[in-house]
Amino acid sequence: MNHDDPLFGAGIDTLAIRAGQTRSAEREHTEAIYPTSSYVFATAAEAAACFAGTQGGNVYSRYTNPTVRMFEERIAALEGAEQAVATASGMSAILSMVMAHLKSGDHIVCSRDVFGTTVNMFSKVLARFGIETTFVPLADLAAWSAALRPNTRLLFVETPSNPLSSVADIAALASIARSAGALLAVDNCFCTPALQKPLELGADIIIHSATKYLDGQGRCLGGVVLGSAELMAEVRTFLRTAGPTLSPFNAWVFLKGLETLRLRMDAHCANAQQLAEWLCEQPAVEKVFYAGLPDHPGHDIARRQQRGFGGVLSFRVRGGREEAWRVIDSTRLLSLTANLGDVKSTIVHPATTTHGRLSEAEREEAGITENLIRISVGLEDIADIQADLRRGLE
Repeated sequence: MNHDDPLFGAGIDTLAIRAGQTRSAEREHTEAIYPTSSYVFATAAEAAACFAGTQGGNVYSRYTNPTVRMFEERIAALEGAEQAVATASGMSAILSMVMAHLKSGDHIVCSRDVFGTTVNMFSKVLARFGIETTFVPLADLAAWSAALRPNTRLLFVETPSNPLSSVADIAALASIARSAGALLAVDNCFCTPALQKPLELGADIIIHSATKYLDGQGRCLGGVVLGSAELMAEVRTFLRTAGPTLSPFNAWVFLKGLETLRLRMDAHCANAQQLAEWLCEQPAVEKVFYAGLPDHPGHDIARRQQRGFGGVLSFRVRGGREEAWRVIDSTRLLSLTANLGDVKSTIVHPATTTHGRLSEAEREEAGITENLIRISVGLEDIADIQADLRRGLE
């Protein structure tokens, strides 16, 4: 974004509403949806130039689409990234990033506290192609350094983590990555650019599951990879070839979601803080995991690198699976679903759902116990959320 751009230096709310929008000859006020697979050229020479890349213009919607491009430009503006590449889901964003920048024989260091499917991708899928991963405790900087190898090419962290809200020092991890000549990728799904800017803290790449807070209403699947133009060029090359493409309609939904991103995130944070403090007072609750609590191990780091503490928390009830399931099954307002980042509050038992495909040992290492419950705190009246949980806790 240059100094002549009217959005240069604009605030996050303005960027979330205005960045990236281009209008067609119809002069539409809201962003247009372009549901087309291909594009028509005036001449054979123009087609050849577009396909060769010597002339700008859309070629094929597997890798260029005006609606998708608007979403990419808007989320890039919000994150302060040079470029973004949109994908079909959050997991395809991670896969595209890895396939673009790693090869057989390379090594990844990843935090142990990540989404269960991310663990499976790194430990099982990528391992089949000769890419090895070492998992380390998220907050243990010495463990990250000790895990480095001459062939380490990527450090991957999710902060705050799913579901225990563990917090990593992004600036410190960026320094460790640079010392090894490796890239640092940060999954910023829980915070979004409304609360945290990993690139400003030294990260090289940001990953989002747009399915979560970027949409905000549980409507569509999507993902995005962000970073420098140089790094994103390789990701786009993979996207063009492999085709894990975001649809124009989903891109349009995400554009609409971004317009209210900061307002929603502030409200999620406020509700989650109140719920976390209330849960701490409940006799049936053994422990609450939320970075907004002063006794949380990552509280000081989160306060330093985040603008808010997010909308996801988890807690352990006294007992085991039976007691956890009783609390979950007693709710009538909260939605029992594994998705998060929705205006509707959701509740789930991680050990048997989001992290259910991990081995018992892997769950134990990650702190995913049988009595753990995760809540993505929505925007309902906080008193109603508390009343719904009280039914099972009492």
